[in-house]
Amino acid sequence: MKIAGIQHLGLALLRIVPSAIMAFVHGLPKLQNLLNGNFEFPNPIGIGAAPSLFLTVIGEFVAPILIIIGFKTRIAAVPALITMLVAAFITHGADPFAKKELAVLFAVFFAVIFLVGPGKYSIDKK
Repeated sequence: MKIAGIQHLGLALLRIVPSAIMAFVHGLPKLQNLLNGNFEFPNPIGIGAAPSLFLTVIGEFVAPILIIIGFKTRIAAVPALITMLVAAFITHGADPFAKKELAVLFAVFFAVIFLVGPGKYSIDKK
């Protein structure tokens, strides 16, 4: 099945907008903390604060940047998706849904990106 040009534009928007929000609103401050040596961070999966911060920077900054440019898009969607699932169901597991809603929304975006791929407006285009 061929995808029409407008659908490729939709895939690009779905890929770029949530990833940019994730990278620059959520991931960049964590990257700055990591680079400044501030390792105060939750330890939701029991591996320590510094490793948790490092993995979160990968999921919230590095992977979304790759998704934005469309490089290794499906692979990059995996750490972003896992990070959001951990945020929603472990870090905010006991919180009301309103507190985990944003992480769930981002998880859905990254799951869809993983499933459908980047579209033709990407480095990975097919």
